[in-house]
Amino acid sequence: MARKVFFSFKYEDVQRAMNVRNSNVITGVLKSGFIDKADFEKVEKQGDKAIKNWIDEQLKGTTVTIVLVGANTNKSKWVKYEIEQSIARGNGILTIDISKIANLNGTTTECCGLRVQGYKHYLWNNGKGRENLGTWVEEAAKAAGH
Repeated sequence: MARKVFFSFKYEDVQRAMNVRNSNVITGVLKSGFIDKADFEKVEKQGDKAIKNWIDEQLKGTTVTIVLVGANTNKSKWVKYEIEQSIARGNGILTIDISKIANLNGTTTECCGLRVQGYKHYLWNNGKGRENLGTWVEEAAKAAGH
């Protein structure tokens, strides 16, 4: 079944997030929540309301929100807002630890403790995310009644 998935992550983890997004293990899925640095900076300059509007627009039509968790994701007010809005919309939610995906410099980090209570958490590397992401998305969607 075709799904529209929103990816929530702290912008400092964009390289790791793109690794997950571009793994192409979810076929027939529209991927939302990605913005390039120039566009993000443009929206950011317009203030908090503009950022919230952008997030709200990106969430439209989504059925699942994937929160990609790195070292400092728990400190992002925008990730918190995206989670709140996803819950309010009835999206299926899952969190994935991406801290052990190497960035372009080949380094990894430790994962912060961000989890969304009542929703499943996975490890990208140890949980074989490339093999299982499609299944994880479908499980989250079904758990939310989609």
